Amino acid sequence: MGVATVTAGRILKGQKEGQSGEEYRLSFEKFPYVALAKTYNIDAQVGGSSACATALMCGVKANVNTVGLDSRGKFEDCRSSFTAGVTSIIDWAQKHGKSTGIVTNTRLTHGTPSALYARSPSRYWEDDAKVPVHAHATCKDIARQLVENEPGRNINVLLGGGRRHWIPMTEFDREERDQRGRRTDGRNLLDAWVHDKKTRDLHAEYVWNKAQFDGVDPRYTDYLLGIFGYSHLDFEVDRNKGPTGDPSLVEMTVKAIQILRKNPHGFFLMVEAGRIDHAHHHNNGRRALEEIGALDEAVRNALNITQPSETLLVLTADHSHVFTFGGDNTPRGHPVMGFDKETSDLDGKPYTTLLYGNGPGYAHTTPTGRQDLTGFNTQDINFVQQAAVPRKYETHGGEDVPVYAYGPGAHLFSGTIEQTYIAHAIAHAACIAEDNSHCEKPPSDDACAAAPGPAPSPTARRPLGQTTPTVEVQKQDPRDPWAWSAGSRAWMWTTYHALTLAMVPVVLALR
Repeated sequence: MGVATVTAGRILKGQKEGQSGEEYRLSFEKFPYVALAKTYNIDAQVGGSSACATALMCGVKANVNTVGLDSRGKFEDCRSSFTAGVTSIIDWAQKHGKSTGIVTNTRLTHGTPSALYARSPSRYWEDDAKVPVHAHATCKDIARQLVENEPGRNINVLLGGGRRHWIPMTEFDREERDQRGRRTDGRNLLDAWVHDKKTRDLHAEYVWNKAQFDGVDPRYTDYLLGIFGYSHLDFEVDRNKGPTGDPSLVEMTVKAIQILRKNPHGFFLMVEAGRIDHAHHHNNGRRALEEIGALDEAVRNALNITQPSETLLVLTADHSHVFTFGGDNTPRGHPVMGFDKETSDLDGKPYTTLLYGNGPGYAHTTPTGRQDLTGFNTQDINFVQQAAVPRKYETHGGEDVPVYAYGPGAHLFSGTIEQTYIAHAIAHAACIAEDNSHCEKPPSDDACAAAPGPAPSPTARRPLGQTTPTVEVQKQDPRDPWAWSAGSRAWMWTTYHALTLAMVPVVLALR
């Protein structure tokens, strides 16, 4: 989700609502703080998904195609992972008593979500069939780590796809009945997850379709595993919205928050609109931009059901794509999925304003040059934009990606930052960092007796563990950055207390 994707996605969403599109604002574009994050990896100028996710979620740069490991972790080297493992924001949040969750429309064992709970020398070791035989005894696959290891087994909400990595080769999938599981160890990890929660007497449910998901009551559910696809979930435009289909990214986000927010200590949630990435890899710009619309609705709903004074939302991408948006003085309100108003001044053929640097949209050279798109329906959901260089799949882009922040601690996100900074800034704001000396501590009984002070405001929020609030939180509209700028001292005072009073962070991360 680079800047070109955001811009084009904004215009498409606006045009679908009857506007010209350029003036439209996505929900996260209204966030008052914006930064740019560098996306390189230890060994790569253009970042890979799992290594970028490790930087985002663990605050440590990683090598390409490794996950949850520092620079000592080498691709497909099992032994290198023994000492290279790092902890993630979910580890830190659980340590401080917060509930945790992951929502994604990719596989739960895929590159981005796995960085929150797995330590693996290969992002591709999603099940044991991918792990080399010589490493079976010493390195667990990613799905097993999620079910058996810390912090995975204590994650409250897990919603996404990828059943194939949870069930054995001897079993057929419940939904895609012609497909078998991929595990060679004979284990059914879905049953193992349910058994673990029953053994610990936890209120848990496993669901695999929309009807079951809709029947889950957040009030009585503390642990929820929902795996709705054999592999990834369908793109939003292709999704079966019926009872036998899958919930949307919006629906999963809302239910996750409803379950997690019951914890008085707060929660951490990562939501991934990962299919933006997949559409780009196929040079299918329309589906990528439609997924931006789905993300926009997820953010909008998250804002509606959380408290802006105590919830930090950070929205960013792990990397960009070689996706471009341009034209020759293209008129205002022009269909963003359409041709430029002029044809090429060299070959005289039409071209779309959305293009790719490489990928399957490349047309082989013919005696007449570039493929002539005259007569093509560029608005079609399956239309593939042209690309300059032929590749089976389009590559990532190497430029910085935007970071949007809103809520307590949002001011920490500005300028050009390292991707690793994001995890540490969130931890600082949520008071789950290693050094929390900036966080307000409950006063001792002796101190209270010696200096009773004035009666507290009945609306003041209480720091965790404090029975009587000692400060009154200044009321300001967090949606109004101009109100914050009235005076830096007052703003810092208000922000300081907001950071320490039962913080509830939410990260909306996408691939």
